[in-house]
Amino acid sequence: MVQVGKIAILAFAIIFASCKTESKQSLKTETISFTKEGELTVISTETDSIKASFDIEIAETDYETKTGLMYRKSMKEDRGMLFIQPTESQQYFYMKNTEIPLDIIYINSGMKVVSFQKNAEPFNEATLPSNAPAKYVFEINAGLSDKLGLQVGDSISFVRN
Repeated sequence: MVQVGKIAILAFAIIFASCKTESKQSLKTETISFTKEGELTVISTETDSIKASFDIEIAETDYETKTGLMYRKSMKEDRGMLFIQPTESQQYFYMKNTEIPLDIIYINSGMKVVSFQKNAEPFNEATLPSNAPAKYVFEINAGLSDKLGLQVGDSISFVRN
């Protein structure tokens, strides 16, 4: 009877360990896909013309804000993520578990760009501050803000789907 109990416990431990290993492996290969939740437009302050338009995901819950673009392998050039913060204040972002280089654009409650953190390095945990109070944070592929000529003072508008 004791022998059967030991065998049952051993079998359970092997099955449990196998399931645990299998689930870890499946998490590593799972990809997070883009979900369009709105559209964002960047408007030039100088010419009052559209500089760029993006399909966006919107991060506004605590979980979405903490996760952001982490674990993504790539992002199309016409896409980005807009973070909506509960209050306008100094913002601090970092690139922990973020695999793609990003430009981080900080925007105030008046929808004006107040600062940038360009070419944020993947996996870097250094703090990337807004350098001015911001209500919104917009992440796009690194180098894109320079390519589009985005500047402090440009404005944004966005609509949800």
